[in-house]
Amino acid sequence: MRPAPVPDLPDIGRRENLRDRIREALRAAIISGRLEPGVVYSAPALGAQLGVSPTPVREAMLDLVKAGLVVTHANKGFRITEMSEEDLDDLAAVRLLIEPPTVRNVVPVIPKEDLPELRTLAQAIVHAVECGDLVGYIEADHVFHLTLLGYSGNRFLMDVVSDLRSRTRLLGLTPLLESGRLGRSAAEHHELLDLVEARDPAGTELLMHRHIGHVRGLWAGGAGDTP
Repeated sequence: MRPAPVPDLPDIGRRENLRDRIREALRAAIISGRLEPGVVYSAPALGAQLGVSPTPVREAMLDLVKAGLVVTHANKGFRITEMSEEDLDDLAAVRLLIEPPTVRNVVPVIPKEDLPELRTLAQAIVHAVECGDLVGYIEADHVFHLTLLGYSGNRFLMDVVSDLRSRTRLLGLTPLLESGRLGRSAAEHHELLDLVEARDPAGTELLMHRHIGHVRGLWAGGAGDTP
């Protein structure tokens, strides 16, 4: 259990759904490794970085406790939970069972008129990489994939995938950003939409399988491209 200085986090500002915004910013920071596993962070320190008071930070952190991403430490703050290599393998394996075949199935039902909006979502991922915004990258990536899977109309599947994605740790994002490989990975989202636009379910499924392999094999610090 290691105390540590809080990394730079984006100023959240004053918004109507402040607790939700804080929760998602903290979730993205945990997933990307900006908030380190095993480290205890205090609500006042996090609030100072986010530009808000400690109270909504505590409330947001309690939501993340329920999600299993952090645990509370009385009078100290919140410790980011650690995940083993086996945990990450298991998460990736379940995602591979669900996401590629689901994307294959939704390709024929995605309306052509929805493609420009999906392109905008994909470009937001690329833009975040170009700006070096890892937290923004995680948020944009989450929105894109959940929007795509949403065409399945299966809310239970959406809940499961959202939870799996939230628990995955992408601890290799910073070196990938510095090497330029994250930018190439971000561009895969446009490649995925090219296949959707071409109405190629099989190709879309294969690309999604490879994409999830990157999450486990590269971004999470593994040795290969697939679990």
